[in-house]
Order: sequence, then structure tokens, then C-alpha cells
Amino acid sequence: MEQQLSLKYFKARFNWRDVADAARTTIRMEEGEKEPSPSWKRRILLSEHSPIRQMTFKWKWLNLKYWVSVHFVRHKIGIEHFVSTQRSDRTGVNRDDTPQAALVNHECFANAQSIIFISRKRLCRQASPETTAAWRLVLDEIRGCEPELFSVCVPECVYRGFCPEFKSCGYAETASFRAALSAYREGVE
Repeated sequence: MEQQLSLKYFKARFNWRDVADAARTTIRMEEGEKEPSPSWKRRILLSEHSPIRQMTFKWKWLNLKYWVSVHFVRHKIGIEHFVSTQRSDRTGVNRDDTPQAALVNHECFANAQSIIFISRKRLCRQASPETTAAWRLVLDEIRGCEPELFSVCVPECVYRGFCPEFKSCGYAETASFRAALSAYREGVE
């Protein structure tokens, strides 16, 4: 019986005042005492200005298929990965005999800009369903603690306003896409 993919934990490690104060520093303003509004949070996330890199998150997937883990390890900027070893001297199993579907634990530490970028690739309808499902576990946690960040985590086609893939799935030609694009741009135009 295959073990179920799950998140062992998810932690947000930042506060919005620090993000806002860093933004103020970049425009030569004094630190503020007021908590940023939801609309300001969403705007700075949409703009992807550097202060959002102070927003860091840590999570750990349990029972992630090795080949799905490899999809996430391809993301390099603003994220660190810690994946269970398959070394024979540590596991007692010949790694050449270990299948691609072997289960690993995969821990990550990432900033908000990286979360946005990973979403663009892993929410694409051309991404593997297994990889998308694993990413949605992380996004479900983000939705609960940082709804403004969740609202800007969209597939590449919504982010750009068109599908840049070599082979489109056709979603960018649908009413659902137009609604998603409108929701993404809400309050910006």
C-alpha cells in the first residue's frame, strides 16, 4: 500500500512591518508604525519588488515521489531543498535498484518571489498532475496564512496574459482563463 503524500509542517517566517519598512528604505522614507493594508500587500507582491524576499516559508513534504521531487529541485533561485538521500551507504539499498517512484521526504525554505515563480510553472496545465497536487498542498497553507500571496500565485498564462508554451493546452482561449486573468488583475488597472 502506497503511503499518502502530505505536508509534515508549513511555517511562515516574517512579518509585514519588516517588508513595509524595507520598501520604505528603498524609497528613502522613515520606518512606519502602521500595519500594511491588504491592498498594499497585494500590490507589492504583484510588483515583485525586492522587499518581498523577506517573506520566507518553510515546509516539508512526506512521501513525495522521487521524480516529483526532481521537478521541484529544478527551482533554484530563492529556494533551498533538502531531499532524503538515496545513497546506498545510508539506506542499505542499492540505489541502482531504487525506482523513480520511490518515496522521499523533501524539505524547502523559500521566499515569496520564489513561491510566485514556482506557481507559474507548477500550476500550468502542462505540468504533471502529481507535481501540481504536491504544490497545491503548499498553496493551501499559504491561502490560510497569507491570502494576498495566494492571490498572485497563478499559472504562467495568467501571469503573462497569454500562453507561452510550445504546445498550448488551450486554456488561454477559454472564458475561465479570461475570468482568472481578470481576477488576477483586480484592483491593478
